[in-house]
Formats: sequence, C-alpha cells, structure tokens
Amino acid sequence: MTARTPAEILAESRRNTSLLKRQRVLNTIRRMLDDSEPISFAAVARAANVSTWLVYAEGVREHVQAAMQRQEQTPVTAAVQGRSAGATSLHTDLAMAREEIKELRAERDQLRDAMRQQLGHQLDQISNRKLTERITELTEANRKFEHEVAQLRPLADHVQELERDLAAARTSLRQMIREGNQHKPT
Repeated sequence: MTARTPAEILAESRRNTSLLKRQRVLNTIRRMLDDSEPISFAAVARAANVSTWLVYAEGVREHVQAAMQRQEQTPVTAAVQGRSAGATSLHTDLAMAREEIKELRAERDQLRDAMRQQLGHQLDQISNRKLTERITELTEANRKFEHEVAQLRPLADHVQELERDLAAARTSLRQMIREGNQHKPT
C-alpha cells in the first residue's frame, strides 16, 4: 500500500465534499418540487445551504432549470382555489420584507462593529502584553548596567587619581630636566 500525500488526501476530501453538496442540492430540488415551493437558483442555493456558484455549475444547473420548467408547466391551482394574493397583500409583504431587511442590515452592522471592537481590544491586549514584557526586560537591563556602573565608579576615581599623579610626575620630571640643563657646564 503506498502512502498518500497530503495533497491527494485533500483532493479526495474536496471531491467527497463536492459530491455531498451536489446531492444535497438535488434533494433540496425534489423537496421544493414536492412542497410546491418556487424554484430559482438563489432559492435552491439558500435552501440547500450552498453557494450560488454551485447551483450554476455544470451538472447541477441542468437539474435546477428542469425543475423550474416543470413548475412553469404545472397549472397554478392556488388561483383557481381562491388563494391568490391581492395587490395590497403583496405590497404589505414587500413593505414587511423591506423592513426586515433594514433590521437585518442594522443588526449586521452592529455585530460587525462589535466584532471590530473585540478584535481591536484583543490586539491591544496582545500589544500591551508584549510592551509590558519589553519594559520589564529593559528595566532589568538598566538595573544590571547601573550595578556595573556602581562597581566601575571606584575604578574611575582611582584612574583619575593615577592620572593626577602621572601629570604631577611629568611636571616634576620637566622641572628636573630644566634644572639639569641649567647646571650643565658649557
């Protein structure tokens, strides 16, 4: 048995998912026909919970179109039985649908804003944590440097003392050389 590569496993998984979604679309079309629900590409996609791209794909599109044609050819029994909607009813339904759309858009905007604020807060927390860690690191490094400077300070004082002694010794040596040059017999 040869080992499958991750790419092969992923391809097989995608094929299986695609087949399942296509079967779900076909089942949805049958159910919508049985329930006399109006069939359109968008309605089938929404009812099957798939993308509209899939219902327009080759191999699925033909089934949707056939179902739409089948519905067009069936006689409308609702109007004959006195169940047709009047113009006022349709206008009311349209107004209600528009109002619901407004509410859904407002809710979507609120949820989007809340999500942005939450993500911003999370980013701030991440940034603050990193900044706090960096400040702690820098504070510790500063303490180490201050400790080293405190240890070097006596040495710096000793170096200055030695430099003063060296300067005094040079001055003294110059004087001795001058005096020596003045007492030389010519």
